[in-house]
Amino acid sequence: MKGLESILKERILVLDGAMGTMIQAYGFKEDDFRGSRFQEHPSPLQGNNDLLTLTQPEAIKAIHGKYFEAGADIVETNTFSSTSIGMADYQMEDLVYELNYEAATIAKEVADAFTAKEPNKPRFVAGSIGPTNRTASMSPDVNDPGFRAVTFEDLVIAYKEQVEGLVAGGADILLVETVFDTLNAKAALYAIDELKQKNHWEIPIMVSGTITDASGRTLSGQTVEAFAVSVSHIPLLSIGFNCALGADQLYPYLKRLSDLTPFAVSAHPNAGLPNAFGAYDQTAEEMRDLIKNYVDNKLVNIIGGCCGTTPEHIRLIAEVAQQSSPRLYKKVSHVQ
Repeated sequence: MKGLESILKERILVLDGAMGTMIQAYGFKEDDFRGSRFQEHPSPLQGNNDLLTLTQPEAIKAIHGKYFEAGADIVETNTFSSTSIGMADYQMEDLVYELNYEAATIAKEVADAFTAKEPNKPRFVAGSIGPTNRTASMSPDVNDPGFRAVTFEDLVIAYKEQVEGLVAGGADILLVETVFDTLNAKAALYAIDELKQKNHWEIPIMVSGTITDASGRTLSGQTVEAFAVSVSHIPLLSIGFNCALGADQLYPYLKRLSDLTPFAVSAHPNAGLPNAFGAYDQTAEEMRDLIKNYVDNKLVNIIGGCCGTTPEHIRLIAEVAQQSSPRLYKKVSHVQ
């Protein structure tokens, strides 16, 4: 089976769409989140989507399957918040390894089944590593700007536990995504790098940042160029952007990134901007037309969707990707 690097030279790879959007469609209630195992858990669990890996595994498996059927080459594990920091909100820190291991196992099972049916189109699993709900660069207290709710060391410990579970469960890629504070991302990359050296892993790494508004900066204040430089000190499979903006708003920042980085470039924007109720109205056809600008101008090597996107969005995006050639780039080990 061809590896990711060689496939990226031949065609644009398609990432899946939103996990949360698909989960919301199920309308799960508190009892559904608890399942039989967590009936007596002391804190409310509704909204802990990552927990559904353990309590509603068939739903998670079905979502992965729908995205593969739509044309995705890569699906993300249901682990966006599966760190001890994220799970502390639900008093579930002790479940972190299990959540990541099981989520990767489920996704890998579905990926392998699709690969077996279409050996010429291998499917891959990206272990989703979210930013956590704390920031290492900024204070949450306006009266104490020097205060930090989390340290770099705290983040490294949390990310190591997550990554160990993802790799043991069979993840093919590690995706450090929705980066709003690059210091958090650097902690994740440091944790991954230490584990790679210790365990002699060869697993590729994707990094995807988030431009939060029209200022063209991350939440912690970095420009596109600063963000790219900050994470390019280790070998990456790809660097890109996701979330916060729709495909049209993201275009100029993605172009700047594509022009400067020697790595592959990824993008998985939202289905437009949220409406007054927090929902996403951009249709699959509208998003497809915007994504066509990405591929026509050779900006991307990996393309998918974030908030508000569904298998229908991914199906149309995959059709566009299939008709286009990928952005050319030279593989480098790191940027000096």
